[in-house]
Amino acid sequence: MADFLNCVRVVVKQGCEQRYLDAVEAWASPSGMRQRYLARTGERAFCFVALWDSKESLVAARPEMIEHLNSVRDLLEELTPELGVTDPVSGPVIHCTNG
Repeated sequence: MADFLNCVRVVVKQGCEQRYLDAVEAWASPSGMRQRYLARTGERAFCFVALWDSKESLVAARPEMIEHLNSVRDLLEELTPELGVTDPVSGPVIHCTNG
């Protein structure tokens, strides 16, 4: 089981959904990322969830994740002045049900 996960909420600008989806699909997973999922949570809202080998793997991959974010930043709406274009959270996996 993966030990750590992160979740990032975004809202894509009107008319930019396909470009965003293409960019997420084309992005190569960083080392230590075991699985990744993208959920559509609203008309233009998405939530990216990734499972990691460890917290250290996530921390080590931050430069790659920031680089990817910078490549799609112009496709995203500002959520709030405090958050910017993403609402990221991460933490240890405390429960997992398979099947």
